[in-house]
Amino acid sequence: MAVFSLITCAADLVIFFSVCYMQPPAPVAALSFNYPTFASSHNQYIEIEGNASVSVGYIDISANSVGNNVGRVFYKPPLQLWDAATGEVASFTTRFSFNIIAPSDRSKKGDGMAFFLTSYPSRLPVGHEGGENLSLTNQTVGNVSTGQNRFVAVEFDTFVNPFDPNTTNDHIGIDVNSVVSVTNESLPNFSLIGNMTATVDYNNNSRILSVKLWINGSTTPYTLSSMVDLKRALPENITIGFSASIGSAYEQHQLTSWYFKSSSSFEQKLAAKVASPPPPSSPSPPPPSLTPITSHSRRGGVVAGATVGASKKRREAEDGGWHGSDDDDDGEPIVEIEMGMGPRWFPYHELVDATKSFATEEKLGQGGFGAVYRGYLRELGLAVAIKRFAKDSSKQGRKEYKSEIKVISRLRHRNLVQLIGWCHGRTELLLVYELVPNRSLDVHLHGNGTFLTWPMRINIVHGLGSALLYLHEEWDQCVVHRDIKPSNVMLDESFNAKLGDFGLARLIDHAVGVQTMTHPSGTPGYLDPECVITGKASAESDVYSFGVVLLEVACGRRPMSLLDNQNNSLFRLVEWVWDLYGQGVVLKAADERLNNDYDATSMECVMAVGLWCVHPDRYARPSIRAAMTVLQSNGPLPVLPSKMPVPTYAPPMASSEGQLSSSTGMSSSSLTLTSITPR
Repeated sequence: MAVFSLITCAADLVIFFSVCYMQPPAPVAALSFNYPTFASSHNQYIEIEGNASVSVGYIDISANSVGNNVGRVFYKPPLQLWDAATGEVASFTTRFSFNIIAPSDRSKKGDGMAFFLTSYPSRLPVGHEGGENLSLTNQTVGNVSTGQNRFVAVEFDTFVNPFDPNTTNDHIGIDVNSVVSVTNESLPNFSLIGNMTATVDYNNNSRILSVKLWINGSTTPYTLSSMVDLKRALPENITIGFSASIGSAYEQHQLTSWYFKSSSSFEQKLAAKVASPPPPSSPSPPPPSLTPITSHSRRGGVVAGATVGASKKRREAEDGGWHGSDDDDDGEPIVEIEMGMGPRWFPYHELVDATKSFATEEKLGQGGFGAVYRGYLRELGLAVAIKRFAKDSSKQGRKEYKSEIKVISRLRHRNLVQLIGWCHGRTELLLVYELVPNRSLDVHLHGNGTFLTWPMRINIVHGLGSALLYLHEEWDQCVVHRDIKPSNVMLDESFNAKLGDFGLARLIDHAVGVQTMTHPSGTPGYLDPECVITGKASAESDVYSFGVVLLEVACGRRPMSLLDNQNNSLFRLVEWVWDLYGQGVVLKAADERLNNDYDATSMECVMAVGLWCVHPDRYARPSIRAAMTVLQSNGPLPVLPSKMPVPTYAPPMASSEGQLSSSTGMSSSSLTLTSITPR
């Protein structure tokens, strides 16, 4: 009881400091918030300036247009950085994910983006609306910003200026009241492209500001640090946020998630006291460390919650003791994810309220192990999709629930559905996702959805391919999805593709490449036939499913269906398209509803790559990177056999050098495939 009372007391103190953080001269107070995703309703706490705009799932910091624009996004309430009465300075840590999207002509890239701390309130530099200086300052190079224009920033610069000490275009730097960095780290040219995650930490004792940057799922970050006296560099109350600018070029800067937490030395000492072990004579184990968990109150403030121990106790009371530790998992409890900075736990009653008690009119669809409902989280001001599993539905259902949390909670990509949180209810398990407004791809291909033009279909194909490239090659482990199909491809308000449903996904080390499953999983028609026989899951089996989706998008026909004849024979899309390909008339397979309103070159390219991906021999299939290279350039196309090969699932043959044969030589089915020969 003594331990619990001490923790409760400490939590109450943290709550008090958080509520009072705008009332100097109280000790420097904590500020903590977490946005795993973004929506227009977040403007209660998030402000944008200049050309910035809010989209579903992310914020465009600079305008999605060519040239000469600047933008900022920042957290509205001020942060008390230091206290004049005590001289105390806050420490802080922040973690954020972002995308930089550049044109194919790399010489026309924009200027980059920055995380900044500046005087409160935030204001765009006057007179520099043309896209200079990352929208941090209007001072010319060499001059120092003063007064209310002071700033400290971490820049992710994609343009080399004459004053930059390095010769490469891309670099990260630490700026103190000037865009001439006090220190920087040179990166390979054109590396600041794609999905990235960064952490910025400041230690008030050492006065060290440090940066770590992971690019496209890499496991080894770029690092940079410098001693910065924030009390001398900035005023007491500051604004924190992000800025970006584009000169006479094109570049998109998208913020996809943002976590921030500051703390004072007083709170650090208190937390250390609470977390310290009891004296040797005490048989009691040490209590958990004090970790405030934040939420947004309905009054607009930011209030710290209780400790991890207390919150876990509360969760177990709500979920009936179920906390992700069944015998069928792989030894990684879900509680580990709870300490991360991405998805969060929701009380069951909040999700019941969000869905109007799971009302029938809010139901979006039904899956194999549960239903999906539309919901609205009032405190976050966010529309969501809530996936509902019955606890007693099946052992496989529970495994899918855990797999989705374990896998997708770690991933960040613009073409993946974002997991926002989860809940272990007493009788059911729930996952909370961003709501993707235009439903799934199959609704529009085969249902009563919007007619998809050929440009819309090409955009969807490219988006799905980009998601798979990230999963297979750009993250620190290969993520095999195992259930790629149109019903799992969601479409946002602009009909961009977002891959979802990671219930069957598995993590495979890049060095291993193949994982044997106890039983094949997937959907007939999209499932690699070899998986049915061998039980092996691999990136190649995902590529097969991707190929089927390519053919389905191009032809507008399901992979399997009953023919309207007396024999009720089965139509197989892959065999039909391959037969037309062999006759040299593959465009006859194009969706008749397009009424020939498509680019013949790109249509032929999608069909040829689709067939390449569904080659019965997985060693003759392309990697997702090779497939995307052809799709994005419209060629050169692969040369495939005129007749669909008969599948043989023997072990791969070894060459004279002892290496496995590949798609550029002799495959295990003894068929030659020259993947880069123009047709």
